[in-house]
Amino acid sequence: MARWDPWRGCRRCSEGCLHCYIHKGDAKRGVDTNLIVQTKDFDKPVAQLKKGGYKMKPGLVYVGFSTDFLIEDADAWRGECWQMMKARPDCTFLFLTKRIERFAQCAPADWGSGYENVVMCCTIENQRNADRKLSVFRSLPIKHKCITAQPLIERVDLESYLDSVELVVVGGESDREARPLDYSWVLDIRAQCIRKQVNFEFRQCGCKYAFVDTFSFQAPAFYEKHGYREVFTLEDYPYTEKRHYYTKAL
Repeated sequence: MARWDPWRGCRRCSEGCLHCYIHKGDAKRGVDTNLIVQTKDFDKPVAQLKKGGYKMKPGLVYVGFSTDFLIEDADAWRGECWQMMKARPDCTFLFLTKRIERFAQCAPADWGSGYENVVMCCTIENQRNADRKLSVFRSLPIKHKCITAQPLIERVDLESYLDSVELVVVGGESDREARPLDYSWVLDIRAQCIRKQVNFEFRQCGCKYAFVDTFSFQAPAFYEKHGYREVFTLEDYPYTEKRHYYTKAL
């Protein structure tokens, strides 16, 4: 598995973007997420080794996980990316988008019924966006379709949109202000996928805190160095050592 970020940066465009991990990570580094720029890895799929052959190994490639592949600012660069994908049939390129309505104007001229080595994931988070985006998604000529319902913030009925979809991924939100995920929503989508014989994956519940434990001879100093706070200690456990319990807000 490889990752390819031809450009970086994004802008919030839906309710699911409220606690976006891209914006959160950039804020910690003092980076302006709203500035869309090419990266040094722009030509990564076709970059060559000195002895010949591609630097990037065959297999699954996650594309644009620090941006949206269909974002408007990248229109001038995307054509080259399609060409690189087509030049690497030994790789499967997977990307997520919240801007599926732009696909028709972003697709390459030779797209036809789709590239065999491209998997496109349409991201939704609530019923309003599911209806708006998936009604477009289901009509597009894409050979490998995936729906990502993450962060899922309400109960959603996807069943009428599952024809020709290969996989549905569901997950909650990871942030200290994470919105609640009702597990019955997850089970409901799973049941829809079973009825339609579509693959289903559940990724995460979403959380606000991490909770870990370690023995005194293991890693207390490591967790304390990384901001974990000790909340409880078991003395003489199991015999002469201690068992420490730590927590940290995410």
